[in-house]
Parts: sequence; structure tokens; C-alpha cells
Amino acid sequence: MSIEVGGLLGLLHLILTIYAMVKIVQSGAGTGSKVIWIVLILLLPVLGLILWLLFGPKG
Repeated sequence: MSIEVGGLLGLLHLILTIYAMVKIVQSGAGTGSKVIWIVLILLLPVLGLILWLLFGPKG
């Protein structure tokens, strides 16, 4: 059971990460800001996503 749950959580995390990166690239933020957000999400996967949801570029 734990493998299935871990697999589902991993898949959910992958989907959220891809969604965040697409939204970052499509945002009107500057290039430097986009790069920083993407690097932050890649280096700190869970914390980076949470920070992006709270403070990331809107629009």
C-alpha cells in the first residue's frame, strides 16, 4: 500500500511541478525572476512549490 501511495504522491508532485513551471514561464515576470523561481522549485521541491503558491508571480 505504501508504494502505491508514494507513487501517487510522487505523480501528484510531478504534475504540480510541471504546472508551476508552465505558469512561471507564461507569467509577465522578468527573466531573472522566472529563472529564480524555477531553480527554487527544482532545488527545494516541496518548499519551493509552497513558496511559489504563496509569493510567486501572479498573472
